Amino acid sequence: LIVFLVVWLVLRFNRYIAPNYKYNAPISDTDIAIVDIDDLEKNAATVIPSAGFDYIYGGAETEKTMARNVQAFDCVDIYPRVLTGVDTPDISTSILGINISLPVIAAPAAAHGLAHVSAEAGSAHGVAASGTIMSVSNYASSSLKDIAAAGKGAPQWFQLYLSKDDAFNRQIIKQAEDLGYKAIILTVDAPVGGNRYRDIKNDFKFPLELPNVAKKTIKTKGQGISNIFAAAQNKLTPFDVFRVKRMTKLPVIVKGIQQPDDAEIAIAAGADAIWVSNHGGRVLDDTLATIEVLEEICDAVKALYGEYEELYEFI
Repeated sequence: LIVFLVVWLVLRFNRYIAPNYKYNAPISDTDIAIVDIDDLEKNAATVIPSAGFDYIYGGAETEKTMARNVQAFDCVDIYPRVLTGVDTPDISTSILGINISLPVIAAPAAAHGLAHVSAEAGSAHGVAASGTIMSVSNYASSSLKDIAAAGKGAPQWFQLYLSKDDAFNRQIIKQAEDLGYKAIILTVDAPVGGNRYRDIKNDFKFPLELPNVAKKTIKTKGQGISNIFAAAQNKLTPFDVFRVKRMTKLPVIVKGIQQPDDAEIAIAAGADAIWVSNHGGRVLDDTLATIEVLEEICDAVKALYGEYEELYEFI
């Protein structure tokens, strides 16, 4: 769902056009009417080049976890209240001290330039107009500076895959701080790239540079995701959460929690918030849906710490 909301946002708000990287990404500047999210997905498949669409859409292996995420979410029921005297429902909320217009944020996703030439800069403009938070991937196809500029002061978070080069970790965290990003998202559930059958069948290689990491790898354009992940730190421990906390004054969100024990470990290591996520089923197949583990994790955390910031992702 979040991935295809991003597709709509870059199609709707693409005033910030980036170079086309010799990849035939959509360039349309046309308003589109969204009636059903499934229709948006089908429409995206007709305009995004097939290999790029498969990278955005696809999950690990046979995509059972990806499908289970959606199926489990569809089984969650709404219990409506009536006779409450409310004439104008308000779904605004706040997280980590940031006020947002609805309880949905844009999750970090790599390479928005595959979906539209405006890339993450276009997404940032659209997310800002929606009144919520833009999470920016380490593997974005726009620079952190351009994304921040497109957001025009709207809240943004920076998602980090720890690099084996600690100087790079410190440099990019400082850059995010200097540009006004409001939190660091430390992803811990993707020590390696997922075994994605779609990408293997397509022999997918990134047709564009990922400027925020390109200088610290041999190159990103023309590389597969596994080659790019080779520069990332594969072995992660609670000390790495503590280490990132020492690198920044910003809140640190640990993303990729799927078990109560891991939630407790992340919080004890200094996490300011946890993000319940299985990476959208894109890294490991045959796991539980995130919403299936959410209640257990919430109960465990509240029993130990009381109220605590928790985010949830089901894509």
